[in-house]
Amino acid sequence: VKVAIIGGTGFVGSYLVDALLDAGHEPHVLVRPGSENKLHRASECSITKGDLDSTDAIDAVVTGCEAVIYNVGILREHPREGITFEALQYRGAESVAEAAKRAGVRRFLLMSANGIDSAETPYQTTKLRAEAMIRESGLDYTIFRPSVIFGDPRGTMEFATQLYRDMVRMPLPGVGFHTGLSPASGEVLMSPVHVRDVADAFVNALTDDSTIGKCFMLGGPEVVSWPQMLQRIAAAVGKTKFILPMPIGVMKLGATLFDWLPFFPVTRDQLTMLADGNTAEPDELAKLIGRQPAEFSPANLAYLDR
Repeated sequence: VKVAIIGGTGFVGSYLVDALLDAGHEPHVLVRPGSENKLHRASECSITKGDLDSTDAIDAVVTGCEAVIYNVGILREHPREGITFEALQYRGAESVAEAAKRAGVRRFLLMSANGIDSAETPYQTTKLRAEAMIRESGLDYTIFRPSVIFGDPRGTMEFATQLYRDMVRMPLPGVGFHTGLSPASGEVLMSPVHVRDVADAFVNALTDDSTIGKCFMLGGPEVVSWPQMLQRIAAAVGKTKFILPMPIGVMKLGATLFDWLPFFPVTRDQLTMLADGNTAEPDELAKLIGRQPAEFSPANLAYLDR
């Protein structure tokens, strides 16, 4: 199957390219000029240079394909550079869906995110609007909502690597977020899911008509608290870490003052989403990929020790 990928040069995108090629598909990737060296296995892909502002480039990458994967998402906005939730997570998805319809491409796989239903932040609302748009598009869609994704970032950045860099590596206590006044009164819980499992879910769904018109929550095999995640990351690099309990409300106060600074580790919106929680049952993912999803374990986090 010829598959157009929008968002193929980042962390998850590199694994999508791997999974597609390994399954015998042909990735056609939209690549921003100057980002060619970020494309994994570029010699095995068809490349169209351009960005989401170019209708011609989007039409070119989609034309002749039999399916489209829209895998674009950001955690921070940079409005001066045109990097906004509205532009990339909603308008970009809308433009690609329209291009798919013009090219007669019916199959559309959308990367969304778990834990967005409260619609409290621009990240969440643009993801939800993109989902609503694709449901109303008339295309044969499948939506995926993964929990936090981990795995070897291959030179990019991912969840566990960022936690290692910002909290575990530093000679300071790790911050154990909780939503209540005490750690026991409101744990922050997630279902970390391995990037290869996410990529395989996309590729397996691609030719499985039973997934059309459905939304899948993708979670790893267990629910893990924030302090547990920090301890497992520390164990992966042979360290122990003291965890300092921290109410999210207190951290939000700091973010209100400093999250405009590039080095501040979290934004107010990210803390709001942490408080909402981000868990998913593993059954849907296990059924999609035909195996037990990978655990968020020191063994599967060994890449951090490099």
